[in-house]
Amino acid sequence: MYEDNYKKRRAYYERRRKRKRRIILKRTVCFLLLAAAVIGGITAVKKHLSSKETASGISKSQVTEKLKAIEIPAFVDKQIIHLHNTARTGTPLDGVKNIVIHYVGNPGTSAQNNRDYFDKDSTEVSSHFLVGLDGEIIQCVPLWEKSAASNWRNNDTVSIEVCHPDESGKFGDETYKSVVKLTAWLLSETGLDENAVIRHYDITEKQCPLYYVKHEDAWNKLKKDIGAALKG
Repeated sequence: MYEDNYKKRRAYYERRRKRKRRIILKRTVCFLLLAAAVIGGITAVKKHLSSKETASGISKSQVTEKLKAIEIPAFVDKQIIHLHNTARTGTPLDGVKNIVIHYVGNPGTSAQNNRDYFDKDSTEVSSHFLVGLDGEIIQCVPLWEKSAASNWRNNDTVSIEVCHPDESGKFGDETYKSVVKLTAWLLSETGLDENAVIRHYDITEKQCPLYYVKHEDAWNKLKKDIGAALKG
């Protein structure tokens, strides 16, 4: 009799312990699921906010409006290419951190030649501005949109493609003056200084602009001249 009661009590307490373990397990699982949901929600909110904010802490729409408000000077010939392919997608810039100098790589071709090439349906590249052999400047892409010139930095840079008379890639005198003038103006409008002027080479190590990659002294002089024009 005593042994039977003992077994019953033992079975009873064992059932209670199992129920408690199940309850604790269920509560633990619920807590973990709730915690995961909260963390996931916080992460999603952060991603949403970061996608709407730029490095400068303002929204992309505010960046677009600021860049749209910049008045293009009379020395620039506006010939905006049509929306097509990757050359011009209409995608807004995230901001402007750098001005990137390129060379066209086609000796003797004019700014107009290159602009018309950018405008072809099959073309996948472009730049915001082209500087020609006689110093003429053509705008190809709106200042607030991405161009297709600087690889993974297309989202936060303004690109300038520069024409050159020969294979060396060295800019002619009139071209050089216009590069300095245009770049200084862009720096002034975007609140940057000459240290924000970089080469395509500085992004990808591509030999572009060729002469100013091979001759570091010439590149440093160009930046110095841009800085002087900015301050002057």
